[in-house]
Amino acid sequence: MPQTAPTKSNLNAAKRSRTLASTGYELMDRKRNILIRELMSMIDGAKALQERIDVTFSEAYASMRMAEISMGGCAEDAADTVPVDDSFTLRARSVMGVELPRVTGGSGGLDGPPYGLASTSSELDDAFFKFREVKGLIADLAETENCIYRLAFAIKKAQKRANALKNIVIPGLDSEIFRISDALEEKEREEFVRLKVVKARNERMKGKAEEYEEYEAE
Repeated sequence: MPQTAPTKSNLNAAKRSRTLASTGYELMDRKRNILIRELMSMIDGAKALQERIDVTFSEAYASMRMAEISMGGCAEDAADTVPVDDSFTLRARSVMGVELPRVTGGSGGLDGPPYGLASTSSELDDAFFKFREVKGLIADLAETENCIYRLAFAIKKAQKRANALKNIVIPGLDSEIFRISDALEEKEREEFVRLKVVKARNERMKGKAEEYEEYEAE
């Protein structure tokens, strides 16, 4: 990269760029810290959700086995009447410019079991509600894990930009400011010495002129 001319305008431009880069680094570092806090809270939430899913799944399968024992093949026939749920909707929210998904719905429009209660057992009802709870938990877990992946990618990207500003851009601008400042100071010293030499020469010439005038007057 060619060096800029050591002028005051370029020095001021380099100082402005240095200030801008420093501000950018502070903002990027702040964004990274906020995203990290958001990520850590979601990791804890994902762990809790996974534990709840495991427990609820076990309870749901246990209820389903009890329903099969008490009802035989009728339990499977009743379970087949449960419609496919397509009521999930996907929206988004923004955290420091990072789009995070939000999953809503999942009830399927059902307040209770879709099968008749006369020929079924309470174990089947319990299995139905347990599996519906698992479905909602899985949606929450999918949302949380997707948010975690996006936050991790955004944190990595912010880290790279912050490192580039801190380790490359800002030191480069500091070096440019030092180079231009040193060159300008050197020019000022040269100009000062030149003026001193010119002043001394003028004084010598003035002295000789005065001596000549005195000589002519005699």
